[in-house]
Amino acid sequence: MANVFISGIPASGKSFLARKVSQNTGAFRLDTDSLRKNMRKDPTLEPWVNFYWSKDEKRYLTETSCQEKWSNLVKQSEAFWPIFLREIKEVIKTHPSVIIEGVNILPHLAARDLNFTGIFLLGESFEQIFERNKKNPRWGSTEELQRLEAKTFFNCERENYKREAERYGFKTFTNSEEAESELLRLLGK
Repeated sequence: MANVFISGIPASGKSFLARKVSQNTGAFRLDTDSLRKNMRKDPTLEPWVNFYWSKDEKRYLTETSCQEKWSNLVKQSEAFWPIFLREIKEVIKTHPSVIIEGVNILPHLAARDLNFTGIFLLGESFEQIFERNKKNPRWGSTEELQRLEAKTFFNCERENYKREAERYGFKTFTNSEEAESELLRLLGK
């Protein structure tokens, strides 16, 4: 057995795919998003844990450039990474096979610090991301805000994940079935 990670844009199906592959292979699943709860207690991380919730969402989503949004995600991910990395290493010690998933696993961090590979899910279409975001809102409480979020995920973050993943030699997927096949191959199944 082996270890893999799944990252990519919100609402692309990372959690669903990680759960499915975990159930089918017996690999342990680590959702890095779940680690954020304890980070609130650390005063140096709390601002990043609550970064988006401390903003006027509509203003942030409509007035902040794509590059600045990506820069904020990179800064947040880099702030969280030492905690994630410590937890990843602990989980790997106690499980023969692990699937790690979350949006904050950025390609440059994975390439630098993980000794295993993974994939990046980019979503199939804006409509798919929007519908998934409405069912499980990340931030916005109204459909208008959920649509603006989905636009950020699909029209901004998607290209940045793709570009950085390709730069570091990671595969990207828009199709969940192809992504699943690749995960199973990486896990030796």
